[in-house]
Amino acid sequence: MYLKHLELRNYRNYARVSTDFSPQINVLIGSNAQGKTNLLESVYVLALTRSHRSNNDRDLINFGADFARIDGRVSRKRGNTDLRLVISPQGKRAKVNNLDAPKLSAYMGKLNVILFAPEDLNLVKGSPTLRRRFIDMEFGQMSPAYLANLSLYKKALKQRNAYLKQLKFHQAKSQTFLDVLTDQVAHYGGLVVAARAKLLQDMGKFAQVIHSDITRGGEQLQLHYVSQVKDEAVVDADMATARLQDLYAKNRKRELEQGTSLIGPHRDDVQFIVNDRDVATFGSQGQQRTTALAVKLAEIDLMKQETGEYPVLLLDDVLSELDDDRQTHLMKAIEDKVQTFLTTTSLDGIAREIIHDPAIFHVDAGQLTRLSADAVLREKSDKPDQ
Repeated sequence: MYLKHLELRNYRNYARVSTDFSPQINVLIGSNAQGKTNLLESVYVLALTRSHRSNNDRDLINFGADFARIDGRVSRKRGNTDLRLVISPQGKRAKVNNLDAPKLSAYMGKLNVILFAPEDLNLVKGSPTLRRRFIDMEFGQMSPAYLANLSLYKKALKQRNAYLKQLKFHQAKSQTFLDVLTDQVAHYGGLVVAARAKLLQDMGKFAQVIHSDITRGGEQLQLHYVSQVKDEAVVDADMATARLQDLYAKNRKRELEQGTSLIGPHRDDVQFIVNDRDVATFGSQGQQRTTALAVKLAEIDLMKQETGEYPVLLLDDVLSELDDDRQTHLMKAIEDKVQTFLTTTSLDGIAREIIHDPAIFHVDAGQLTRLSADAVLREKSDKPDQ
């Protein structure tokens, strides 16, 4: 899978731009605040219908414009797919091959992307909320069923929390409706937990091999799904549901007192263990970065396993945060199999041997100009090492 063509209208600082891309490496080079990250973000939004940088859709619309539009042509094994996403103050509208998508969740999955930005290096030591959002966004692309069950779980959870609050403040008396809502959150929660557990197991296998390669066999990485549903039940949806129902029953008094749901996958986490130690607590910054890199690279293989095609990889100024050795492992892992978009202010900070035959685009004030890769790389190679 790769993005053949992209057209933006009124997207952030891009009034209008239209360009084709290489199916391999695309380098976006330019000074800060010129629009490199905005262009990468537009590809992410085209795929996932939401930004990783802002929860306010109005931020995506060019100042003074009434709407923003992203058009893309995606090449897949079975042919080309034309995507369109229109963003306005009234909401979002999506089209697939000029036909309206009935809902955004049905639109997702037509273009699969993996974003790796400097903040993703905080995946290991960041908050559980960050890790839950990470697995939900990535697994939602791979599995429409996961995305649907997660959406239904969140809807039921919101209703249950509202009713628990009413019971706490005596605005409702009967707990019969609470029983109905509890059955719903347990059912959909069990499906979410089981899917997460299975996909994290598979991701862990890929990450373990990659991590061992990066550390030359010196370290062993394991991913643990930290769930209130215990390990023996976690991979089976029916058992996970039964376990959740039992936990809701045991914790009903506390939930009624606090007026909120204390049990469920919305409180779960992922733990990264390196050589039998929690790397978030006991690992060095280097170990944490290596772990984050291994996990992000494992996503590529997992997505290929689940969807049958490699995703598009978006690297937002991340190479400057990695040393030459980790840069080389990153680029070797994707070489000749994954379309990659890479933003940078300069090629000087990038190991010279890791980029082969790139398409290079200069970004300046929302304008995109394709440069001669040979000339740019020759100029770089002519510079003396610092």
